[in-house]
Amino acid sequence: MSMFKDKVLLITGGTGSFGNAVLKRFLDSDVKEIRIFSRDEKKQDEMRHRLNNSKLNFIIGDVRDFESIDSAMAGVDYVFSAAALKQVPSCEFYPIQAVRTNILGSENVLEAAVRNSVKRVVVLSTDKAAYPINTMGMTKALMEKLAISKARDPRAKEAGTVICATRYGNVMCSRGSIIPLFIDQINAGLPMTVTVPEMTRFMMSLDEAVDLVLFAFEHAEPGDLFVQKAPAATIEVLAQAIKEIFGVDNPIKIIGARHGEKMYETLCTSEEMGKAEDLGNFYRIPADLRDLNYSQYVDEFGHRVDCKQYNSDNTRRLDVEQMKEMLLKLDYVREELAKFKAKA
Repeated sequence: MSMFKDKVLLITGGTGSFGNAVLKRFLDSDVKEIRIFSRDEKKQDEMRHRLNNSKLNFIIGDVRDFESIDSAMAGVDYVFSAAALKQVPSCEFYPIQAVRTNILGSENVLEAAVRNSVKRVVVLSTDKAAYPINTMGMTKALMEKLAISKARDPRAKEAGTVICATRYGNVMCSRGSIIPLFIDQINAGLPMTVTVPEMTRFMMSLDEAVDLVLFAFEHAEPGDLFVQKAPAATIEVLAQAIKEIFGVDNPIKIIGARHGEKMYETLCTSEEMGKAEDLGNFYRIPADLRDLNYSQYVDEFGHRVDCKQYNSDNTRRLDVEQMKEMLLKLDYVREELAKFKAKA
C-alpha cells in the first residue's frame, strides 16, 4: 500500500461491488484522493453519505463518453478500470450495449490514461474471456486485447504508463451473483433455483479480487495478465452449503443453464498455460510484444501449446463443509445470517 501514498486513484465503475471493496482497504491508507467515476447518481449519493470521507471525489460520467473520462483522468496517478456490463444473460440479449461499454468504453479509459500520463492502469477481466462463448466473455476478451495493444503503444512507453489486466472467476456476493439470490429465496421461503447441479464455478471473495489487482499493480510489466488460483465448487454444493448455514430445507428447483452459460469456466487457456509463470498464488501471463516481423526473432524452444488449461473442473474442488467455511468468512453472509436469526 505504500506505493499509493499521496497518490490519486481513479476507479471506473467505482460504485459497484469491486469499488466498495477497494474503499474498505484504502480509506484508512495514505492515498491522497480516490475518484469514484460512474454514471449511477443514486449509488454515488448513497456512498457519499455512508462514507462521508474527504478523500473521496465523486464524478458523474460514462466510459462511453471519452470527454467525461478524459477530464476525470487529469492529475490521476493510478486507475482501476472496473466499469462493465457483467451479467451474462443481459449481455446476450443486448450485445451491442456490452460492446459499447466493455470494448469501446475500455478503449476510452485506456486512451485517456495514456493521454494523461497515468502511471499504472489495471483493467478487470473475467474467466468468461477464456474460450468465450457468450457476449460478455467475448467483449471482455477484446478488452484484454485492447489492453495489450495499448501497452505496446509508443505513447504509453514514452509516458511510462504500465497497462495490465487481471482475470478472475466468480466473485462471491458481488452484484447480481448467485449467493445473494439464494439468500433472498431463503428469506422469501421460495425454492432455490439451480441452473445445473453439476455446473462448476471458481470461488473467490471480493477481498481476494482486490488482492489480485494489488498484486498485479505492484508486479506488472506492460501487457501482463494476472490470474489468481482459486478453488471451485458445483452449484449443488454451494446451494447445500447455504441451506445448512441458514438451517433451512428450501426445495431445489432446477431451471437449466441460462443463455450463454458454460458447464465450467476457464481461467487460463492451454495456450496461455504454455507461457504462464507460476508465482505461487498467481499465474502471470506475459504479453507477446513482438511486432509482425517474426523472422527477426529467435525462439529456440517456442511456447508449449499442449498444456492443460486451468479451469473450474480441474482445480481444487470444495465439498459442502469447506464451502460453508469459506462462506462464513464473508461479511455479507454473516450479516444476512444474523438478520435471518433475528427474524426467526
